[in-house]
Amino acid sequence: MGKTILSLYILLLSLVPSATFADEGMWTLFNLPDAVYGQMRAGGFAMPKSSLYEDSLSLTQSVVSFCGYCTGAVVSNNGLLFTNHHCGFEAIRRHSTVEHDYMLNGFSADSLEAELPCEGSFVSFMRSQRDVTLMMDSLGIDTLDSYGRTLLIDSVETTLTAAAKAQDSTLYVEIDAYYEGNAYYATTYQRYEDVRLVFALPKSMGKFGGETDNWMWPRQTCDVSVFRIYVDARTGGPARYSPDNVPMRPRTWLHVSTEGYEDGSFAMVMGFPGSTKRYLSSYGIQEIRDCVNEPMQQVRGVKQAVMKRHMNASEEVRIKYDSKYAQSSNYWKNSIGMNKCIDSIGIVRQKQLYEQRIKAWADTASTAVNSPDLALLARLYDKRKEAMRAFTFFAETFTRRSNNELAVRASKYYNGMPVYGPENKPKKQYSQFEDNRNAWDKELDIEAMAALLRNYRSHTPEKYHPSFYKRIDEDCGGDYEAYVRRVWDNTILLRPEAKIPLRMTRRMKRDWGIEMSLSLVETLSDIKMVLDELADSITRQERYLCLAKLRMEQDMPHYSDANLTMRMTYGQVGGYRIGGYDSGYYTTAQSIVDKMDRAATVEDYFAEPVMRELLSAKDFGVFTDSVSRTLNLCFLTNNDITGGNSGSPVIDAKGRLLGLAFDGNWDSLSADIFFDSTLARCICVDVRYILYMMRHWGNASRLLQEMGVETER
Repeated sequence: MGKTILSLYILLLSLVPSATFADEGMWTLFNLPDAVYGQMRAGGFAMPKSSLYEDSLSLTQSVVSFCGYCTGAVVSNNGLLFTNHHCGFEAIRRHSTVEHDYMLNGFSADSLEAELPCEGSFVSFMRSQRDVTLMMDSLGIDTLDSYGRTLLIDSVETTLTAAAKAQDSTLYVEIDAYYEGNAYYATTYQRYEDVRLVFALPKSMGKFGGETDNWMWPRQTCDVSVFRIYVDARTGGPARYSPDNVPMRPRTWLHVSTEGYEDGSFAMVMGFPGSTKRYLSSYGIQEIRDCVNEPMQQVRGVKQAVMKRHMNASEEVRIKYDSKYAQSSNYWKNSIGMNKCIDSIGIVRQKQLYEQRIKAWADTASTAVNSPDLALLARLYDKRKEAMRAFTFFAETFTRRSNNELAVRASKYYNGMPVYGPENKPKKQYSQFEDNRNAWDKELDIEAMAALLRNYRSHTPEKYHPSFYKRIDEDCGGDYEAYVRRVWDNTILLRPEAKIPLRMTRRMKRDWGIEMSLSLVETLSDIKMVLDELADSITRQERYLCLAKLRMEQDMPHYSDANLTMRMTYGQVGGYRIGGYDSGYYTTAQSIVDKMDRAATVEDYFAEPVMRELLSAKDFGVFTDSVSRTLNLCFLTNNDITGGNSGSPVIDAKGRLLGLAFDGNWDSLSADIFFDSTLARCICVDVRYILYMMRHWGNASRLLQEMGVETER
């Protein structure tokens, strides 16, 4: 079925004017339609189709998934890797102390020996991909509920991984759903776990503009961090960290370009976009607006206020929470912008009208087998509205999303932890948290948890209030902070390196932290009971709606929603117009100097004096742009991106690196559910800005030489 759908639009895509789809679409590469490649060629792409995927030296082999949530680009034959500064932020933070604060002051290794191992970091290369829809259909996946589908996918993944490992023990296979579950593709990956930090700018530059400029244009952020992949010296393959490991010799890598771009220049982005919902129904979009984004904004506003106050008061606390705060605030602002766009564009109403067209076609089409029932879909979403809002409040308050150590540990405890001790002696078995006291601050977490508990109670129905609220009222006189302090000071969950018995003891039953954890799992079960009861029916109707759309529009191209697998999007360098305002398509060194001059009133525009000096230069040498006659910092393209694309290489017509994608623009934050080609833009950091800072701030000429960059005219 998946192949049938694809072959239909491959055949007919050539009938569609190229300008219509040049900027929208997250295309899988193993089955890239010839007509799409033809449009790329018409837009200026100068490389053969095989250079994208088909041979062992294709561009895909230079692009990696970075830590499972970002993208990176291999830029040298010694495994040097570029990604965004905000993608490497946690690795940088883990190496930072008050004495050696690499977040605040930056880092530049002057030799291979000085490069810093990053425990927990990894990169994955996509080695191949194929369509397994027919196989999954033959196994009856369409007849299963969500749990059954998960079990079947896991089983097939295990079988395919075993076959892959028989050829190469470092390979593994993942199967993902496409087109709302109407197709399935199997992807073979190779994962490398010895990743080392090579270069990072001070936070003032890597996050220049902070929350003030986040999701905004114009931008001047040098959003880059540099790592290196290391491998086993004997086999040249993936290996855990060892001082004996050596730099990777990749199959291929991206050559950086100092030639730059012009308005209309071809631009391609390759990466691992996280999640889009463009096939989602109007009812699903309304749910995102009211039951996901709105409560997320509310809760994160509460906890970020507490975090910010404590971070401003202590450098030690700031180091611990910088990364957590950045992650929280990023999607806090995104959710605000998305809801603004949903309302201003009228996306829900547009979707409703479009769905009526699909429904009318599906009810009369000879191919209509599973016609979507829109009335049923509306009722299903309405039935779970209250529970879905409660679930978002719960997740933001009591899970790892809360960035609160007590909540995280309570959540991990009830979800089941690794068990240690002799298998044949259950009484001696135990669980244990790692001693991570360097990652959190007790006073911040206590104040934040107290505020979150109060907030959760005031925004959710009483039936979804965990039972420990009764203890807050009766034993602590309604004092939330007193309750949290008592938990903190007495629970085994927060005791450093404590061994938590696997079997429930009388003492554990009296432990308020354990009580809190068990209370949370009961409440979560009540919420999920409602959601799970409706989930399969909603998923089925959404799948029918997607399939009807694909069949109705067989003469149009349809890429699948993003799902953290590799995609390619192509388009052009260029700006946009809104309300009579011309955005321009690049920023220059003078623009960041102008913002630095406003640092007294805008904290996010602070940078060290040396940065102002470097960017006030009269001559930027080989990094000078031929159009602007100065150093370009950031630029715009109309490439189609989303979260996960951070760090994705922006590639020119000859397959060279122009820069890194790092953000979208405020005017199109609804792009995950509705792509507006007139407004949606990808914000990129210019590779020449990166190279200039590496050379003149980081004294990293050895790295430029490694990349083959000429530094003299």
